[in-house]
Amino acid sequence: MSDPLWLYLHGFASGPLSTKARAFQAWGKTRDVPIEALDLRVPSFEHLRFSAIKARVREAIDAGGAGARAVLIGSSLGGLTACRVAEEDPRVCAVLAMAPAFRLAERWQARMPAAQWEAWQRDGSLEVDDYVTKAKGRVDFGFVEELLTIDVGFPDVRVPVLIVHGTADEVVDIDRSRDFAREKRHVRLVEVEDGHELGASIPHILTQADAFFAPFLNLADTDATRH
Repeated sequence: MSDPLWLYLHGFASGPLSTKARAFQAWGKTRDVPIEALDLRVPSFEHLRFSAIKARVREAIDAGGAGARAVLIGSSLGGLTACRVAEEDPRVCAVLAMAPAFRLAERWQARMPAAQWEAWQRDGSLEVDDYVTKAKGRVDFGFVEELLTIDVGFPDVRVPVLIVHGTADEVVDIDRSRDFAREKRHVRLVEVEDGHELGASIPHILTQADAFFAPFLNLADTDATRH
């Protein structure tokens, strides 16, 4: 069996050069595991679509050829994407999700003033902070409209999942991760004293990754020795 592909999925308004993406790529490099950070701003940031994001991940797995398997590492929207792809695609063999944005559109609608939500729907787009350009950007209403039909309930993931979530996260409620992990033997939730970005917890997350991904890292080491 071939080594899995390692794919990093960034969060909303972020990109493949994010701090956590680069940290995981550096972690992978020291372990002989190449990690590809995908650009999920598809078809564009302004016209973001969750269906296109999932398709981009599947295309990356397809590129691995026949028999390809994949390990998915995702942050926030990327964590949600990783879980949604894993429930649909049997080629995904493990997921590490940081502050996964479960039921993202539902949460936005609940927290956003009704007038602002209605204005977003009426005007067609909403101004948001774009962390890639470090300027204001716009996202059209079609993104959340589609999410409300696709991201219903919790993903039915059957492969091993490690979730790391900050107890001080004010963007994605940690209770969503607690609810998802409850009574699932294949899901482990690690709570850290940190906010949504998890910047202070990166070293701890990478230590957790060593333990969680040990079977796949051992496989890589064995194959490298064989060749």
